[in-house]
Amino acid sequence: MFTGIIETVGTMGSIRERAGTREFVIRAPGMAGELKPGDSVTVDGACQTVVRNDDNSFVIETIGTTLSRTIAGEYRVGTRVNLERSMVLGGRLDGHLVQGHVDAVGRVAGVKREGDYWLMDFVIPEVISRVTILHGSIAINGVSLTVNALAQEGRCQVGIIPFTWTHTNLGSLKPGDRVNLEGDLIGKYVAKLLSVWKGDNRLKLGDLTAMGYGGIEE
Repeated sequence: MFTGIIETVGTMGSIRERAGTREFVIRAPGMAGELKPGDSVTVDGACQTVVRNDDNSFVIETIGTTLSRTIAGEYRVGTRVNLERSMVLGGRLDGHLVQGHVDAVGRVAGVKREGDYWLMDFVIPEVISRVTILHGSIAINGVSLTVNALAQEGRCQVGIIPFTWTHTNLGSLKPGDRVNLEGDLIGKYVAKLLSVWKGDNRLKLGDLTAMGYGGIEE
């Protein structure tokens, strides 16, 4: 589990094709030395496992499914990526609950500066828009952001403060760029419950049991 508060921006080093996977070496001095093999790190919001590391970089192996369903397949040497280590149970939750499971890929629709902050518009697919609410949370390239506005044509707007602009890779995005999206965790669970409930006036025992709930009487 993650919070969407980016710790540092790393840089893609070497990229090597392997049997069914792609190996990425990510340069991240300051973070890499604190990692160990087996640790979980989000790379632009996608949870990845550290397989090797030294003081300056760490290595992940990304499978074909992730390469096709996220922006990982577009990484090149020199690409800047947002990085966050998994949260510590009992620690502060400064952003929102982020699983590191990318639900879809969106696209930058517009970037506009408003004084000392920026407004960014994104085209988001239906799987994201149906669990996104005004002033709710959304993770874009792993960054926890508050929804500033929604449009019916599948667009979402967020505001970016100067700190986030300079301490993540959002500041380097331009219209047309693709981004990883993760919908709000609570919204996804509510949507699932409503889909089970649809067509009936209450949840049935069999529905709840199938979802892993027990001990509920009719």
